[in-house]
Amino acid sequence: MIPSTARPSIVIISPEHCDHLLDEFGRYARDYELHCAPDAEQACQVMRSINADGGDVALIVSDSLLPDAEVADAFEQWRALEPNARRLVFTPWERFAETVPLLRTHLARSVFDASLLMPRGVRDEEFHTAVTELLSDWGNMVGAPVVANVLIIAEASDALGLALGDYLHRTGMPFKTVRPDAPRAKELLHSLPPEERRLPLVKAPQFGKPFSPSSVRELAAMFYGRPDQIESDEVADVVIVGAGPAGLAASVYASSEGLTTHCLESEAIGGQAGTSSMIRNYLGFPRGISGMRLAQRARAQALRFGTRFWTGWPATGISRADGHFIVHTDGGDMAARTVVVAAGVTYRRLGVDEIEELVGKGVHYGAVTTAARELEGGHAVVVGGGNSAGQAAMHLARFAESVTIVVRREGLTETMSAYLVDEIEANPRIHVRGRAQVVGGGGDGRLEWITLASTRDDARERIPADGLFLLIGAAPHCDWLPDDIALDEHGFILTGAETPRSAWHDGTPPAALETTMPGVFAVGDTRSGSMKRVASAAGEGAGVVPLVHAHLDLHHR
Repeated sequence: MIPSTARPSIVIISPEHCDHLLDEFGRYARDYELHCAPDAEQACQVMRSINADGGDVALIVSDSLLPDAEVADAFEQWRALEPNARRLVFTPWERFAETVPLLRTHLARSVFDASLLMPRGVRDEEFHTAVTELLSDWGNMVGAPVVANVLIIAEASDALGLALGDYLHRTGMPFKTVRPDAPRAKELLHSLPPEERRLPLVKAPQFGKPFSPSSVRELAAMFYGRPDQIESDEVADVVIVGAGPAGLAASVYASSEGLTTHCLESEAIGGQAGTSSMIRNYLGFPRGISGMRLAQRARAQALRFGTRFWTGWPATGISRADGHFIVHTDGGDMAARTVVVAAGVTYRRLGVDEIEELVGKGVHYGAVTTAARELEGGHAVVVGGGNSAGQAAMHLARFAESVTIVVRREGLTETMSAYLVDEIEANPRIHVRGRAQVVGGGGDGRLEWITLASTRDDARERIPADGLFLLIGAAPHCDWLPDDIALDEHGFILTGAETPRSAWHDGTPPAALETTMPGVFAVGDTRSGSMKRVASAAGEGAGVVPLVHAHLDLHHR
């Protein structure tokens, strides 16, 4: 049992239904402190008291009708007090018709995370499914794990230590990072020979003794093995290179249809989408889902059908041998009758020397979710105008005192989904700097400030920055591919009718997602002309499997 002082709180606000709701939430009483207040002001007092005692509020549950405030205004007050808490509004059944239009408007602006009808009886599992999803989301993004499977010992400024933690977070692995001077760390370090006390140090039950990985990929390989562990004479039906949404969808559909399937991923399963703190416009998830959870669910689904995953080993090439393909890695080769390239993209570099020198020391490429916790009370800057940048800004605003989004355009409406633009406009902690770019930065050992330049007149301004997150466009990850695979002028893979006519056979282009190397297909962000959306990538991953079947039927059956 966790000591009561360590338990996070659920705060319920209702003028009429406190007793009923406390009874409904009784199933959570073992792990959460339950509080109930009759109005908005007394709820504020409860939250201030929890804060004064060093506690956390995980979930705020409010009646849609309060005696002393409009519910949207009340949630804004509570968000100022508890920016990390998840927010749920409920409506008694008799008030549903009159309140739902207004609540729908507030929900679209993310004033709260979910709007539900109040439970009318026991075992209302639809209601409690929403509650547990919100609590799970809070625990994953905010709450420290009660039981950490992996321990990392690293200095606060250690870029590799931060990267290892981010990798573990993206895999859904509970972990804890401690400083070398912490009692637990001292005890472990002193138990090792001096030559093995290199930082960062990782301790996990499955590894036996602690070890010091030199890279994220080395840690990933320790968890999931090496491709050369595959039987030397095994030829898979398909090897999928990349485990983002496209590669995961291809893995699920290929293995579910009986194809022997191997999926190769250079780092964490989920790709760039796996770093998104909350994806709200993916079909079937009305309350949104984090990229990590979406990726881990897809991986579990693919595993159920028989896909084998190999992480920590980027593909280094593709060649032909004995009527099939060889996918090369530094950890061994993989033989396959077909290959699906879903290697995704990487973020473009900023190209400012003093910023590049601080990567891992307050400067991050991509939305490093775990870094947000280090910014409590600080100032964060996000560079980029796409959905990934918007999601990163919303997540950072739960921790940082202020978040500035820097874009070269006038604003966000041309490049970001409308729902995210509305959420950002409604969040008082987030500010948008249009017509600006980062041209400098610095600090004493880590980032402390950046210099912005106007794209209109090059006027410059230095602003404080404790964290800089760069999400500034996509560069394809295709430099490892053979020359037989044609690329467009930007380096993305050409497929189908977009391929050069010299690659067509008797005037017929390759199949829709097939490259200029027959039997090798490309899906997702790495493909020329793709939409760069999670849903479209997953659609391409599913859609490539019939083409794989057709190729196998024609050439191998």
